[in-house]
This record gives sequence, structure tokens and C-alpha cells, in this order.
Amino acid sequence: MLGLNHTPVSEFILIGFSAFPPHLLPIFFLLFLLMYLFTLLGNLLIMATVWSERGLHTPMYLFLCALSISEVLYTVAFIPRMLVDLLSAQRRISFQACATQMFFSFTFGFTHSFLLTVMGYDRYVAICHPLRYPVLMGARGCVRLVAWSWVGGIIIGLVVTATIFNLTFCGPNQIQHFLCHVPPLLKLACGHNVPVMALGVGTVCITALLGCFVLILLSYAFIIAAILKIPSAEGRHKAFSTCASHLMVVVVHYGFASVIYLKPKDTDSQKSSALMSVTYTVLTPFLSPIIFSLRNKELKAAMKKAFLSRLYPSHT
Repeated sequence: MLGLNHTPVSEFILIGFSAFPPHLLPIFFLLFLLMYLFTLLGNLLIMATVWSERGLHTPMYLFLCALSISEVLYTVAFIPRMLVDLLSAQRRISFQACATQMFFSFTFGFTHSFLLTVMGYDRYVAICHPLRYPVLMGARGCVRLVAWSWVGGIIIGLVVTATIFNLTFCGPNQIQHFLCHVPPLLKLACGHNVPVMALGVGTVCITALLGCFVLILLSYAFIIAAILKIPSAEGRHKAFSTCASHLMVVVVHYGFASVIYLKPKDTDSQKSSALMSVTYTVLTPFLSPIIFSLRNKELKAAMKKAFLSRLYPSHT
């Protein structure tokens, strides 16, 4: 990167956890470790179930499998480092490692948002245009949607990371966060072009996130309108149940994000900001596989058939 040879800062110090009492850090470590392991296990279980059960080889579960992959990679990008820092007195991260962490977190994070949008479109086609569903959501079309979601995430990751790390960092080098996040890094940058770069990065990120959110809202506006036209209550319930888990994940995803990024600035503090950021980055991936596993009867039955029947054959 161009800015790498022009900055005297060779490393950063992450001080996001310094606001918490030291005796609580081992408790946080154990809690976050268990949640992280459960997140990995839940998503791997979803992927293994979709892979092993031929009845789940449909567009909806292809997208769910891709979503689980992006979620696993997103958490791997920063949670292991965060767990180490919880028990470490020296929370230093090199300039290159900070840039790498930011690239992967933004890439997988935005890929996750794009895939949620694609899943909303899939449910819209399935409910509003069921006769055209096999054509619109064919194998090639689904692969292209997943591929473009990844391409979009990679592009945003590259744009944001290249923009931030082309800035000059003259010191201090203490990041008031537990990971290499854009706002605290911008506070450490120096130069007349920092406000312009900050505006550009903010515009790209907000436009992408709001665009995804608006498309999901439009999809569900048409879905709800179509469901209300179904004459029987049983038919309406069956139609809505196919998208209930996706809708709950969207609410959790954007609900936590709005609390963090849209809260009033005058109520912000280092401690509350770090706590809410940890909640979003750890709790949201933790809840996602739970919601999909418990709210999706077909997936839950497939998990029981694929795994529990092998462990407890007498109960199947």
C-alpha cells in the first residue's frame, strides 16, 4: 500500500478492553470462547447437513450454506485475536496485521449482508412467482448470485482497507477498540485529506448496507402482500414459515448494527462502545445458527436424520 512506506507507525495498541476491570477479563474470555466454539459448531453442522442431505440441495439451502461459510470466516478474522488479547498484557498488532484484519472483516461482513439480500430475493421469487422459480433460481443463477456476493464483499474490503491504510499515521498509535476498526483508526490519522477519506469510506459502507436493507424490505413488502392474498390460514402460515428464520436473522443483524452505529455521539463512552461492539460481533454470529436450526423445521429434521440417528439409533 502506498501509505505503508510513509508512516512512522509500525504497530498499533488495541486498548478496547482496558476500560474493563482486569478480574473480569478471564470471565469474558471463557464466555466468548464458548460462544465462538458454539458458533463454529453450529455453522459447520448446518454446512454438513446441507451437504449430506440431498433433499436440501435447493437454492434456499445453498444460500444458507454460503451464509454459514461467510459467518465462520468473519468470526475467524478477529475473534481468535480478540481472545488472545483478553488474557494478554501486550495488545500490540503490527501495521500489516491490522490492515489484513480490516480487509477480511469487511470482506466477510459485507459478503454476509449481500447473501442476506440474496436470500430475501430467493424467498420473494418462491412466494410471489412460484411458477417461474425453477427458471429464475436455477443452478447457474444461484451460483452467480453467491459469486457476486463474494465479489462485492471483496471489492468493498479492498476499497476500505486501501483507503484507510494509504493515510499517514503520525502517532499516537493506541486504537480505542478491540480490533482494527475504521472510526478509531481515522482518529489516529493525520493530514488534510483525512475528512475527505472518512466521508468516502462512510459513503461506500452506508450506501452498501442501506441498499441491502432497502432491497430486503422491498422483498418482504411483496412477500407479505402475496401471503395476505392466500385464502387459508394454513397456507399463509406455511408460506411465512419458509422465510421466518431469515427475517429473524435480518432483524438481529441490522438491529444490533443500528444500536451501535446510530447511537447519539454525546452518550458514547469507551466502555459502552467496546461492550456494544463486542456484543454485535460475537453475539450476532452466535445467534444466527441457532435461529436457522430452531425455526426451520426441514433443516432441524434433516439434522436429526443425518447426525442424531447415528448417535442414538434407538430414538429414530
